[in-house]
Amino acid sequence: MLTCLGFGFTVSQAYRSVAALMAPTVQAEFDLRASDLSWFAASFHLAFGLPQIVMGMGIDRYGIRRTVLYAMPLTIVGAALSFLAPSFAWLVVGQVLIGMGCAPAFLVCTVFVARRFRASEFAAVSGLVMGVGGIGLLFTGSPLAWLIEHATWRSGFAVLAFCSVLAWATIFWQVQEEAPADPAPAPPAPPQPSRAEIWQEFKSLLLAPQTPGILVLGSMTYASFMTLRGLWLGPMLMQQLDFSLSQAGQVALAISVLGLFSPPFFGRIAVQGLARRRLIVQATLATALCYLVLAVSPSAWLSVLTCLLIGLGGGYMILQYADVRASYTPHQTGRALALFTMSMFMGVAWMQVMTGLVASWAHHMGWPIYRSVNLAIAGWLLLGCWAFQRLPRAASMAAEGTR
Repeated sequence: MLTCLGFGFTVSQAYRSVAALMAPTVQAEFDLRASDLSWFAASFHLAFGLPQIVMGMGIDRYGIRRTVLYAMPLTIVGAALSFLAPSFAWLVVGQVLIGMGCAPAFLVCTVFVARRFRASEFAAVSGLVMGVGGIGLLFTGSPLAWLIEHATWRSGFAVLAFCSVLAWATIFWQVQEEAPADPAPAPPAPPQPSRAEIWQEFKSLLLAPQTPGILVLGSMTYASFMTLRGLWLGPMLMQQLDFSLSQAGQVALAISVLGLFSPPFFGRIAVQGLARRRLIVQATLATALCYLVLAVSPSAWLSVLTCLLIGLGGGYMILQYADVRASYTPHQTGRALALFTMSMFMGVAWMQVMTGLVASWAHHMGWPIYRSVNLAIAGWLLLGCWAFQRLPRAASMAAEGTR
């Protein structure tokens, strides 16, 4: 069942990264500014991130299977609308529908793993799921570049719409809700919490002392990777470094291949408590350094190598999910993961929009556009590190780190 749920997550990974190679042709067709172009990528992540709490509530009340099956048809409709979009506004509407339909894709995987595996196995299994989900990024490398060159950017949405239908059918036929192992009559189920009670529990999560630092860093790390891989990689390689579309696709493909192995690798690192948090901070600082190098790089090959290092090291973000699980009580796990996932994808939308504004401002001032974008990303990563280190952490986390 996890494989089938992972198939849905794989498709969502492809959707969230199509803009990197579609961006130049979409920009030319609709005569867009850089700030407009950022909304092409950001609208998916905004629509993906906002419903995470609602999706968490849906999983708690209706189960994993029904939550995915009810949401995913929006993805299919959105892909069809994006394929047919007569204007940029309709393309953005299509992206919003796709994002809403994909919203539970990764959350259901993490909740499934949290329920079925021991805490010591959570990071390793989640890392494997995230690595397999990276297969979706492979499509948005060279294969998508080939489609755009030989057909049109719209053909990418046609292929993904078909994959979405296949993923929905696979989940419909293969995924079942958990059934009790004992066939004897089950005791009466406890009453379902009301919506007001669920919202109150989310409020208690937001007010927990460890939450701000976790959410601030969570909104920066994955956002930095997706802002590069999902938006600016293609334009930077083609406009600043004079790469062809196929060459940019090959770089995107290489980053995606490295991304398949990175989350499983970091997921198997046996660190807990404060040691895990130190590793998260160190990896984030190293990533910020990579963006600083990318900003001042004097050569195309150093830029490509730095992009590959960012893709290779990006899997450390799976440790943040393990940190979230360890920072809250077991009955809060599902909602805490939903809140964290929301912060991740809202962070992606925010960073993509903000870097679009930075790019437009740099162009107006006559400054190098992509140097300004990469410097901004590095600065936001450093801010996230500061918040994660300086703001309070859970008492249980401190105790875990002393064991």
